[in-house]
Amino acid sequence: MNRTYGEAKRTVALLVLCQAISMTSITMLFTVAALIGAALSSDKSLATLPVALLQVAVMLTTIPASLIMQRWGRRAGFGLGTVVGMVGAGLAVVAVLMQSFSLFCLATVLFGIFNGFAGFYRFAAADAATDSFRPQAISLVVAGGVVAAVLGPSTASWAKDWLSVPFAGSLLPIVGLQALTLVVLQSLDLLPMTIASGKSGAGESSRPLGIILRQPLFGVAAISSMVGYSVMVLLMTATPLAMTAVPHPFSQAAFVIQWHVLGMFAPSFVTGSLIQRFGVLNIILGGIGLNLLAIGINLNGTSVQNFLVALTLLGIGWNWMFVGATTLLTQAYLPSEKAKTQAAHDFLMFSSVALSAFLSGRLLNSLGWATVNQLATLPLLIALGAVLWLRFSPQAISPSEG
Repeated sequence: MNRTYGEAKRTVALLVLCQAISMTSITMLFTVAALIGAALSSDKSLATLPVALLQVAVMLTTIPASLIMQRWGRRAGFGLGTVVGMVGAGLAVVAVLMQSFSLFCLATVLFGIFNGFAGFYRFAAADAATDSFRPQAISLVVAGGVVAAVLGPSTASWAKDWLSVPFAGSLLPIVGLQALTLVVLQSLDLLPMTIASGKSGAGESSRPLGIILRQPLFGVAAISSMVGYSVMVLLMTATPLAMTAVPHPFSQAAFVIQWHVLGMFAPSFVTGSLIQRFGVLNIILGGIGLNLLAIGINLNGTSVQNFLVALTLLGIGWNWMFVGATTLLTQAYLPSEKAKTQAAHDFLMFSSVALSAFLSGRLLNSLGWATVNQLATLPLLIALGAVLWLRFSPQAISPSEG
């Protein structure tokens, strides 16, 4: 069953809107989560534990979320995840009002489950698009985060004192955003995963997952996304804590996070075209270079300008690595293998992100901002080596050739 180009564009547009709403919610939470953790926990090294637990929940959700979507459809899966996210956001508000660190941790776990489902918006766009439109479709859905960059941190800062306890108000708008997502999902018409992208997979055998994972294409895609995402989360999560320790006011930290998120998503309007023009591996390499440059700027000083420029470059670097890795991944599986391959990839990616988020606060508290940045260079160099190896390797074959 094939969609017309117009139908595919409409579907991708609705997915962009859903992504924009979900990323705005996530960005608002991330802007204040470490600061709330520091305020609620007696052990400041646990300030980023709620974010780490959120990422663990994302990791553990990826596989069941993919299987649920395969059985009951993407829209049902997205709706289920959104409801859980709404409950988590409401519970987070209650936790801050009650000054309960453990309850806030539970709330972030629920929100992580939501994020685990929302991560499949980009794959839904890949399914809906034609082969030639696929890089742009993935990129445009990721570009939905531009709305998050504009609204997320500024709304979190604006709503900070809405309620009696600081930062409880920052979480309140998230409940409404989740409700809005449920409304948008009612207009979303997605093909069943077994026939998405106009391919039924009929007569097509599905290879064992172990064989898929051993492909050079899958390995490099996974390493690129794991490193790009975990380094970004490591530095982004620590930034508000590092800035307020200098000290810079929270409003300045929120401003830096806003530009960071803008850097993460604004390039997506052109990243797909850049991939088509220069090749996916070159774009991933460019992302690695931007991350290394950001670390260099962070090590050069702790002024607001240093944080601002470095975090913006870090966001662009993440975008190129993430969109590039997702595009590369779509070349590593047959239509009949998409559910398990996508789930395995995101499980690996969010495993590294969870570890990074957990270590962020501990490393910052015990070793300092400079050491956190220095440690981030090692995984980037590993990713650099992996991408260069694939670029010059004769083993880089598509699944249809394997």
